[in-house]
Amino acid sequence: MFDCQVASEVEIESQGDVRQNYGETCATPLSSSQTDCVMLSTKSSFTQTDKVDEEAFLTYNRLSKDNSLLHYYTGLENANKLFAVFTSLGTAAYHLTYYRTVSTDGISPLNQFILMLAKLRQDLDYLPLSHLCGVSKFTAQNVFITWVNFCSRQWGEINTWTSQDLTHYYAPEDFKLKFPTTRVIVDGTEIPIKKPANPISQRATFSTYKNRNTVKVVVGSTPGGLISYLSPAYGGATSDRQIIERSDLVKLCDPLDSVMADKGFNVQDLFAANDVTVNIPTFFKKKNRLSGRQVLSDRKIASKRVHIERIIGAVKTFKILTSPLSPSETRLSSHIIKVCCMLYNFRKRIVSEMA
Repeated sequence: MFDCQVASEVEIESQGDVRQNYGETCATPLSSSQTDCVMLSTKSSFTQTDKVDEEAFLTYNRLSKDNSLLHYYTGLENANKLFAVFTSLGTAAYHLTYYRTVSTDGISPLNQFILMLAKLRQDLDYLPLSHLCGVSKFTAQNVFITWVNFCSRQWGEINTWTSQDLTHYYAPEDFKLKFPTTRVIVDGTEIPIKKPANPISQRATFSTYKNRNTVKVVVGSTPGGLISYLSPAYGGATSDRQIIERSDLVKLCDPLDSVMADKGFNVQDLFAANDVTVNIPTFFKKKNRLSGRQVLSDRKIASKRVHIERIIGAVKTFKILTSPLSPSETRLSSHIIKVCCMLYNFRKRIVSEMA
């Protein structure tokens, strides 16, 4: 186990699986009548209930007046987008069971959400973050852990895996011509973590590719640029093939679909049973050169597969994914990555219609 003091533990097995053992829920159950009700009638009715200290800087009232500042701290384009994303969490945001059952210093749910976004976006330490939000350091950590768990589970109920027809409809025109059956483009990415104290955890998370301790996920996007698939976080020693073997990605694809990936994803045999093809660049094998046709084919694949790399790069504008995660954050790695990916999905698409 990782050697640090947090509420629950993460088990990193020798196979490299990172498992979160936090509580099953972060919100008290709501009745069907409550979940069907309208969350807020107007934004003004919400801001009137805000009890945050007037001197606090990171509040909705202040950030909504400056879109550039709002984008810097939250990654969202404007106040309307921020409020829409918060509203997508539903009424459960007002009925949270906190990680530590202490006072939240009167900070409203929307401003708690902003606190979490600022931590994800700029990877601020809890001390400066607490001063910006007008709360104690203890409260800032309590709010962040609670909201990352809550947002991950709440947005996890959204089915982002689009149908064949919908995927094809929103695919760029050139993609429809060259790779019309593509359902998802997949690629692996690694997030640095601080070196664990436990030798078994060190071995499970050490990435020979990055030459450091990491956690690894497989990200999948539609040709149109929507992140439609995300695997749980595994130790950096886990291969891309092992992650695909443990995932449900094969079952999600329909017959005659195709998956686009890098040549490191040598998983054709896993998808073949479902009549799904895998488009990857050509391996050299025993050949020392490629034919002209193979070169042209590889260029076509590379020109389209680059979109998933651009998408992962956009997700990593949330700086918490580029700095080494602390032991407590490593325990939350699956939740943190999922929330960052969902926040990307709420942003303006980066894949153009003619890409």
